[in-house]
Amino acid sequence: MERRRSIRRPIRRYRRPWLKKCKEYVRNFIAFMFSNVGIIGLVIGYTIAGSFIFQFLEKGEQIEVHNNAVKNRELFSKKLWNLTMDLNYDLRLREKDYRAAIDVELVLFQKMFVNFTRKGFDGSDDIQGEKSWSFAGAFLFSLTVITTIGYGNIWPRTRNGKIVSIVYAIIGMPLFLLYLSNIGDVMARSFKWIYANLCLCRWCPGVAKRRAERRMKRQMRESLGSECGDSNSSDDMEMADVSLSDGSTQSEGHTVYSEESYDVQNVTVPITVCLMIMVGYICGGAILFFQWESDSGWTFLDASYFCFISLSTIGFGDFVPGDKIYGQGKIEEILELKFVFCSMYLMLGMALIAMCFNLMQEEVINKIRTTVRTIKYIFRCR
Repeated sequence: MERRRSIRRPIRRYRRPWLKKCKEYVRNFIAFMFSNVGIIGLVIGYTIAGSFIFQFLEKGEQIEVHNNAVKNRELFSKKLWNLTMDLNYDLRLREKDYRAAIDVELVLFQKMFVNFTRKGFDGSDDIQGEKSWSFAGAFLFSLTVITTIGYGNIWPRTRNGKIVSIVYAIIGMPLFLLYLSNIGDVMARSFKWIYANLCLCRWCPGVAKRRAERRMKRQMRESLGSECGDSNSSDDMEMADVSLSDGSTQSEGHTVYSEESYDVQNVTVPITVCLMIMVGYICGGAILFFQWESDSGWTFLDASYFCFISLSTIGFGDFVPGDKIYGQGKIEEILELKFVFCSMYLMLGMALIAMCFNLMQEEVINKIRTTVRTIKYIFRCR
């Protein structure tokens, strides 16, 4: 008998189409960009891209405005000299005519330079476009646009710059709000873990004291529940003590945790701690800006005022860092890096304030729920 040869068909490996692969890569890339790490890089990259764009659009315009202002100032000085020489032969007899002619020229000069000032000329002999629209200045402008701070010390003056600013803000503001939401939530969870492990450990004397008070209050409420005639004493205790899913109990606004394991994310941080964090961050930034801007006449109060106005996105623009930041040569590059670090201070500070607001909101809601349940318990006993 002839053996039949087994014919094995080759296994065909399934290959996904090229279009599906591209869609999957794009989906993964978008998911990463809108993750916690990706959103930080996206905001920083978006701000850097805006810096180069605005620097390209506005720097040349500022140089042209500066050159025109300097030329018109020189022409005005020559015009005054010629007018003085024409009337110099008899100034005593024609003093009124001389004053009237000078007043006319001064009014024209004033109007002309007010127009140049609105276009960005600051009256200095240095080229304003070189420093206000350097990378550091453009980075600050891009950051103030997407954070809605808007100092107003520099602004786009070209037609293309204004159009790009509108489009840049429409895309950048929702992106920065997403950054505040995601990073603020991550920082809130991280701070809860730190607070629970450092301030609510079993060896802390304050926590041990609150645990002892909790036991005494539970015994008193059990006796009150029996006097009220309610057979379901556990319901009465639920009105007075807010039992949490992590094994802790909320009593009169204080959260006391049992020795058993608990969920760290159910911990509520006191409002005073959040306020101390915000005040400490503002004071730390005030010390930083006071050291950098002391040559510009900033006091510690001015620096604290600037930090609060900036982090609250009010942005009056009466105090803006930058006078000491601009220099010459290698020092200018170092100071521009400091200026970028100041922008990072604002980004981190706004995320920190979002974290504190999140924690304060949870604490207020927790206290309101405790108060409402305590009031219900009192009325039930009556």
